[in-house]
Amino acid sequence: MEGIEAIAGIIPIRFHLQKLARRSQICPFKLPTNHILRELMDDSPLSSNNSNPHAIGSLTNRQKNIVKGHLIDSCNKTYGIFPSFSPLNPEFFSSSRITDNFSDRFSFNLVNKKEKEKEKDKIRVQELDDMVLRNSSSSHSALVITDASIKNDIATSISHVHIGNHPLTKTVHHAVFVTSMEAELFAIRCGINQACFKENVTKIIVIMDSIHTAKKTFDSKSHPFESHTAAILSELRDFFNSNHDNSIEFWECPSRLKWRFHHDVDKDSKSFHPIPTYPCKISWDFCKKTNSEDIINHWKMMFQASDGRGNQFLDLLDDDFNPIEPSYTKGGLWLQVFGHSNSLCAHTTRAITNYAPIGEYRLRFFPSKDFSCPCNNYSIELRRHILHECRRFNEYWNPRRDSLNHFIMFLIANPNAFTFTDK
Repeated sequence: MEGIEAIAGIIPIRFHLQKLARRSQICPFKLPTNHILRELMDDSPLSSNNSNPHAIGSLTNRQKNIVKGHLIDSCNKTYGIFPSFSPLNPEFFSSSRITDNFSDRFSFNLVNKKEKEKEKDKIRVQELDDMVLRNSSSSHSALVITDASIKNDIATSISHVHIGNHPLTKTVHHAVFVTSMEAELFAIRCGINQACFKENVTKIIVIMDSIHTAKKTFDSKSHPFESHTAAILSELRDFFNSNHDNSIEFWECPSRLKWRFHHDVDKDSKSFHPIPTYPCKISWDFCKKTNSEDIINHWKMMFQASDGRGNQFLDLLDDDFNPIEPSYTKGGLWLQVFGHSNSLCAHTTRAITNYAPIGEYRLRFFPSKDFSCPCNNYSIELRRHILHECRRFNEYWNPRRDSLNHFIMFLIANPNAFTFTDK
């Protein structure tokens, strides 16, 4: 529960700081000089002479370890985070958004997921080839292929620009401690910047494998990539205003296709082995990501300890026969299987935790009561005996009842197992 509370607790804290940042300044930590957080974080004139007894800096290391609060974490990371929010940028004003004023100038061409799995990739490759063939002979079309990869916390963003079937420019950038989406957005930003400033270009075609990143560019909701999206939108606004025929298309090209143009960029992005220089600032989103990963890892460590999950917890395996670990996505791996039914959820929970009306439970808590198995073949009605040996429950059989799916199938086939009524 401690891990669950930690994950649930970080969301409102981060959201509050983001809201606070939007009300004050563009950067989350550029607060007014008289703001209370500045006083607490030793970043105000009041605390410059170390006379403020309430400042975090006045706490001893032992006191800081006792507090373990988000303000301590923020204070430690304040000067290592570079700004990524830009909510007050004019590009996000409702009266001037590109999505409102130029909605017919941009489009997204996605992979058709309705096609059969075997034919889907072939169809997509053919569509990309046809698109290139239509635009390769024109000097008015710019083909922008982008990709990004992360290795050892170092991101490589690459964009190739082709005009008239000839490679024109190639840009490569490296960054430390950023997320993959930030790296992808920067690659798009560089490619569009190069294409917009080429003479006679009226059509830009961006090809990438993470189309959801391109869609983020036109997302008017506040998010931690606003500095990149604002720069891209500003370039596109000038591009659209310069000619009413100018337009941009985004094409999805999954890496698994190994389509010739994108495959070259994909190989380039993974071929670099840069060495970072320290100290390095980190992005706001990367900071959130690492904090979240730390909490989840701590949660998993707690779960592995017997005092975190209970001595009687039944270890189960997933479809690949790996031990199931706690997760917060989609309700976790357990609830995905049986969370659709309240009765089955209660039934399964009793069996997994071993808090069920069986002899093993009675022996632990009510040793004066009968704890033998009604099948008369076992002196103690154990959970393992019920699952694998008891002749009362033979409606379903599979030797891998340590697999979650087979375990659930057993409970469905034997509704009287681990229940309070024995019909």
